Amino acid sequence: MGQGAQEKVTTSLAGAVSEEISASLAPVDAELERRYPGDPGTRQPVHTVYVPGDVFAADTIRSWGDQALAALDEHAPDAASFAAVLGLADELAEPVHARVRAKLEHEPIEDLRVDFEDGYGPRPDAEEDEAAARAARLVSEAYEKGTAAPYMGIRMKCMEAPVRDRGIRTLDIFLTGLMEAGGLPEGLVLTLPKVTYAEQVTAMVRLLEEFEKAHHLEPGRIGFEIQIETSQAILATDGTATVARMIQAAEGRATGLHYGTFDYSACLGVSAAHQASDHPAADHAKAIMQVAAAGTGVRVSDGSTNVLPVGPTSKVHDAWRLHYGLTRRALARAYYQGWDMHPRHIPTRYAAVFAFYREGFEQAASRLTRYVNRAGGDVMDEPATAKALSGYLLRGLDCGALDIAEVARVTGLTRVDLEGYAAPRRGDLTVSAK
Repeated sequence: MGQGAQEKVTTSLAGAVSEEISASLAPVDAELERRYPGDPGTRQPVHTVYVPGDVFAADTIRSWGDQALAALDEHAPDAASFAAVLGLADELAEPVHARVRAKLEHEPIEDLRVDFEDGYGPRPDAEEDEAAARAARLVSEAYEKGTAAPYMGIRMKCMEAPVRDRGIRTLDIFLTGLMEAGGLPEGLVLTLPKVTYAEQVTAMVRLLEEFEKAHHLEPGRIGFEIQIETSQAILATDGTATVARMIQAAEGRATGLHYGTFDYSACLGVSAAHQASDHPAADHAKAIMQVAAAGTGVRVSDGSTNVLPVGPTSKVHDAWRLHYGLTRRALARAYYQGWDMHPRHIPTRYAAVFAFYREGFEQAASRLTRYVNRAGGDVMDEPATAKALSGYLLRGLDCGALDIAEVARVTGLTRVDLEGYAAPRRGDLTVSAK
């Protein structure tokens, strides 16, 4: 057949066959859409900071930033010394150091949780009542004044019997205080700790439904994170993955799964000296969490280190290197969020995050550009990879590691373009190029 001649197209199946198959799979299609809506496309904070309810104050965010800057001034006063501590490549030293300082000056905390659980402990009811009301007032004022972190909320006590009523009351006081002060902020995040059974998640859903009804809020307005801190949250008595049941029990309200390093490790009998986020037991739990959450729109967060960067410079440097290494390890495993327990942890949090995105920027941007332009290269990328590449660039932009001008310079793409490649429609295997 000559070049350019039209091929003869023939089929054997009647059109009714395709229609019948589509009709039979319609319930599956609906189930896929309901259970696996995909990533929400919103910003995910790179960390969560927990501050006890009695310690949280109007200046907490600024205070953490100032303490972090002071630690840099004392223990790594310039780009070269900071890079030497962390082992940063020469070409990353200046941009990472400059961006870390800028971040600490303008947005030192991305996500803050006022803690009424382990970090707060048991208190007289009147004292916790007052602290919860105070937290609501301060959070509301922070958003009104523009001094809030992008995300803020509380960690209540869990749904276990001894503290259940106290946790419910604290949550009620906090949410009611926000409503009385003007409404729920867009960045509101709630954390339900020590979840062991899916029924506890169901109870949280019912609780939030009743609050929404009481205040005539849109159903589903309030979401929450599920904290994974017990073995029962990973593996049920019948051998199934409990955490997958928890996500479904949340009925679309679950926003995150947060790994609790120390409670989970202790639950498995790991000795205190070996309780860390890179322990094999931690890797197993987070891998289960990651698979269960994939495609559901629920984000996974790593835990924390309890080795604090305090004391003489040598000890600070050791703790910084540990924290930096654990953060980089988590990022490579697609755990893009973690916990920070001390103001001096956040310089290395941001250093690790910024280095991760900056060192891979040119390659990711170039690969995405070749994909978009259908150009050849040494890597054959597919739509799924284009999704990962654009998601990588968007995360870098959200945290401040990258600037949209430099991304546009290399890729020729706008943020809207990147978002389109990061969230293609289900089943779209072509993701049309420009």
